[in-house]
Amino acid sequence: MNTIKIITTHDGSPSLWNEELQETYHSRHGAIQESVHVFIKQGLDQVGHLQTVRVLEIGLGTGLNAWLTASWAIRNQKAVQYYTLERYPVPDSIWRQLNYTQVATESTLFQNIHLAPWQQWSQLNSYFSIYKAEESLQEVVLKDWQVDLIYFDAFAPNKQPEMWELPMLKKVIATLSKGGVFVTYCAKGQFKRDLKSFEMKVESLPGPPGKREMVRAIKL
Repeated sequence: MNTIKIITTHDGSPSLWNEELQETYHSRHGAIQESVHVFIKQGLDQVGHLQTVRVLEIGLGTGLNAWLTASWAIRNQKAVQYYTLERYPVPDSIWRQLNYTQVATESTLFQNIHLAPWQQWSQLNSYFSIYKAEESLQEVVLKDWQVDLIYFDAFAPNKQPEMWELPMLKKVIATLSKGGVFVTYCAKGQFKRDLKSFEMKVESLPGPPGKREMVRAIKL
């Protein structure tokens, strides 16, 4: 695991700093507000009408997106199946210090996401189940998995370019059902052109605080 340390972002929520990549796990302007804006409001809320929402997350990281999604599932009484990849899991000694909430039930939910075993499905409550794959995008097999929503939350293209290459994007998008939604904080021009090459309707939307744009793409 790369050397990481805990930082506090501008909205008061914690994130991590990866010293090797010289990169944060979330926006310094606010970890929670970035995740809510990009992945929940522009992603999950768009497919919330489905009876069961199937999510693929590229980059479990601190577990923030998974926790926000699990909370959403309980709040909306909607079934969510959550498949997430993380090649380098955050150590227990680090994630246990990430205080995203003071609400006991929410804190327990966050802990249960991290304590769930790897490489198998875990039903955490009546609405939310999770499969954590300790594999890289390059090595994982996704051919039998179909999803309604993709959270593409890898490190930035200038820090982890291999994650944003055409073969990797093709592999991820192949799992997306017709009408499915792909969301990410990245809005680089070449990246948007690459998405369009996969017959995706690409939208440039206002980004979270500190970022002008984000991308949402819909599979045609």
